[in-house]
Amino acid sequence: MGPVHPPKIQTFDVTAKINIDNKGIVRTVEEYRVESFGLYMSRAMVNRVSAHWVESWLLPDLGVCVTDWWWNPGHERDQDFYLDVAAIERGRDRWRLTDLYLDIVVRTGRSAQVVDVDEFVEAVAGGLLEPALAEYAMHRTHDTVAALAAHGHDLDRWLATEGIALSWRSRPRSGHRK
Repeated sequence: MGPVHPPKIQTFDVTAKINIDNKGIVRTVEEYRVESFGLYMSRAMVNRVSAHWVESWLLPDLGVCVTDWWWNPGHERDQDFYLDVAAIERGRDRWRLTDLYLDIVVRTGRSAQVVDVDEFVEAVAGGLLEPALAEYAMHRTHDTVAALAAHGHDLDRWLATEGIALSWRSRPRSGHRK
């Protein structure tokens, strides 16, 4: 692994219907939906071999961004949801997500696996993640994994206890969920 990157920051501009990544690349968003508990985004993946669509829910009070990827044939992954542990700032028209390196792969009814721990450790050691934010990321990760385990590794069951019901764009399902 090469040198670790600074935290990735994304901007979600609801009014302009765009998503701006950490490199400043602007992507058109097909749908934004603001709910009391978070922000939904649905957009095409452009120039990505592995996936053609992405849907995400930013959940600021839980410190996670829940993503459902629409994989291209041959690139399917054994996962139902991908959770980025993040600091999420809610705005009237613009939301901001700072990715805190740690991620959780959810396999409904089976497991919740923390990934990218190596990046997190390198970022903390390299001073790219301030101690308070690193501690926040650790707490959010542990609390999320514990909550998922307590609810049978079922994201929807856990979120229901938090008063959250996520809705997703409908698409045909064939074989494995993702």
